Amino acid sequence: MHYLSIYTKIVSRLILVSSLIITGAMADEVIVSPTVDSAVSNNVPTVGPSRPKNIIIMIGDGMGPAYTTAYRYYKDNPETEEIEQTVFDRLLVGMASTYPASVSGYVTDSAASATALSTGVKSYNGAIAVDIEKRPLTTLMEKAKTLGLSTGVAVTSQVNHATPAAFLAHNESRRNYIDIAEAYLSSDADVILGGGQQYFTPTLLEQFSAKGYQHITEFAQLESVTKPKVLGLFADVQLPWVINDNQAHNLSHMTQKALDLLSQNNQGFVLLVEGSLIDWAGHSNDIATAMGEMDEFASAIEVVEQFVRQSKNTLMVVTADHNTGGLSIGANDKYEWNPQVLHKVKASPDAIATCAIAEDNWQPLTATLLGFTPSDAQYSQLQAARMQGNEPLSVALRKLIDIQSNTGWTTGGHTAMDVQVFAAGPGARLFSGHQDNIDIATKMFSLLPQ
Repeated sequence: MHYLSIYTKIVSRLILVSSLIITGAMADEVIVSPTVDSAVSNNVPTVGPSRPKNIIIMIGDGMGPAYTTAYRYYKDNPETEEIEQTVFDRLLVGMASTYPASVSGYVTDSAASATALSTGVKSYNGAIAVDIEKRPLTTLMEKAKTLGLSTGVAVTSQVNHATPAAFLAHNESRRNYIDIAEAYLSSDADVILGGGQQYFTPTLLEQFSAKGYQHITEFAQLESVTKPKVLGLFADVQLPWVINDNQAHNLSHMTQKALDLLSQNNQGFVLLVEGSLIDWAGHSNDIATAMGEMDEFASAIEVVEQFVRQSKNTLMVVTADHNTGGLSIGANDKYEWNPQVLHKVKASPDAIATCAIAEDNWQPLTATLLGFTPSDAQYSQLQAARMQGNEPLSVALRKLIDIQSNTGWTTGGHTAMDVQVFAAGPGARLFSGHQDNIDIATKMFSLLPQ
């Protein structure tokens, strides 16, 4: 039975590859988006070439299906009977499994999943574009470069974090941040935007400048950048939480600038956009902060969606690398979820904790920032946590928000749940239905210029 199973998998993979080759050969045919009812979907566009000039892959790190569902209810207008669709609803085309190489079991980390999405090969947890023998694998962006396309990344974590690293570098461990940053020099990427200033030494930055990169550290400087190459490092590590500055739209602005710069190449481009901090909020079981990150990722998707509408030769593929936190929309045997609570939270729990520790009369300030007044018993619990420092108080505040909103979590890590796939533009039909994450990469490779 073991050999039969292996044989079946090999035959299935050969059928997939054959279908991709056939699809790639039909470069002049008009086949684009999945077949959908136009009355209920706004998928874009429906007419265009079958082979895209540009490919944009967007990854909501940790964004399992519960996150997009929660986001729909979070964005719902309570004054209407209808529950309004989100960008995720109108672009949904399929699902993907995320398991890593068998040596790491069924639950992936971001590095192994990003390696699968960037190379089409399963590897171990922690691997950055290397196989299980730690040999380098050709990435989508490396292949694009050999074909004369421009490449770029725009992320809300440090730019050398696991996901962007697996598209631009090779390393046996995602933890080797300095080595990965140095490897970016040889990636020849045209646009690198995000956080991570602490990993780029003055000497390394001089080397980037010598290669023609414009190094910027303030978002306001993006306006002055009119051509590649650019290395934008806007924070020491991660970018600020959206909930603490929801007017900044950092990811949306980085995405738009990346599109403006990369589209100057008439041969096309490949761009990675990651809503990195959805995952970080999920690890902390922080529903209010997670919804803020989801909101900005959705805004960035809409920026790309508009670009796809206008260009008609650009494929966008949106997915998650894995599911984080085991988010439950409703908990404690109660048939309810209260997202209106989250709209009233005025800052991230860690920021609220910092303010509460610095203020002697901390209770009124905490209630104002939470958007609700804790009970006397809850204030006592917060006081006990406050005496232990910022992190214990942050945890207590997150749990209090969970109680008010009736949100549940099963873990502070990842789960093996399948994730959603969203797509629009030339070739979008290929991503319909169930697939594995390596199939997503294989399909994108097949759509590159021949």
